[in-house]
Amino acid sequence: MTRKEILRHIARPLIPIYGRREADSIALVAVTSLTGIDRNALLIDPDAELEIDRLDQIVNRLAEGCPVQYVAGFTEFYGRRFAVREGVLIPRPETEELVHTIISRERNGIRLLDVGTGSGCIACTLSLEMPRAEVFATDLSPKALEIAAENALSLGARVTMRQADALHNLPEIFPERFDAIVSNPPYVPQSDLEGMDRNVRDYEPHEALFVPDDDPLIFYRSIARFGSGMLTEGGRLYFEIYHLFAPQTAAMLSEEGYTDIEILRDLFDKPRMICCRKK
Repeated sequence: MTRKEILRHIARPLIPIYGRREADSIALVAVTSLTGIDRNALLIDPDAELEIDRLDQIVNRLAEGCPVQYVAGFTEFYGRRFAVREGVLIPRPETEELVHTIISRERNGIRLLDVGTGSGCIACTLSLEMPRAEVFATDLSPKALEIAAENALSLGARVTMRQADALHNLPEIFPERFDAIVSNPPYVPQSDLEGMDRNVRDYEPHEALFVPDDDPLIFYRSIARFGSGMLTEGGRLYFEIYHLFAPQTAAMLSEEGYTDIEILRDLFDKPRMICCRKK
């Protein structure tokens, strides 16, 4: 088959699920990921012959709604390739903005903790971009920690990882004091589940996404309370947040005694990050 024919073969069964534009985009990501051929090269020479092992199996998985990142086994984050598999959340572009904010605001030699590390994309990136920082990371999921450790090893990132529960035992597992704590915790209300895309709803780990409707700030509040004893004087919290709960999150942080609370907007002008300082 030619490159053009393979792209069409992958995209065709995806159109009813995602629409033509998104289906074409997924097909292009799948082919570039699986073959290593540059996107521009694919488009410049569409009639060149191409062979992909297990092509029909790949198409079937994508047609079932499996995210292309899980099919390929990796995703790109902050210019690096991170392994991702079912059981770990796929990093989003908004999280890259959170990482960039920390890099631009914090000094290189800080001690930093990433709570709910998932694939390790935040912790590994901060370690590599801030080589004099001492970076720690935690997750409740052993599977996530396994994948995060795999990414740290393959990328050469120096990250100390320990299993902990953000709602119960962070101070016991991490007796160190930190200059900054960062987290992209679960924040999507459970009632949003049915309205989410099939590839997210059916494949990505719900424990990394959803929170109870009656307490959507449960993780932020817990981390903030633990943070009051885990942060150094003047240490900062950095959170990725649900844009609809930005004012409530800021109010909660104020109630917990934090100052210099700042809501930051993403590239689409949505309030998606918040940072604050311990008194």
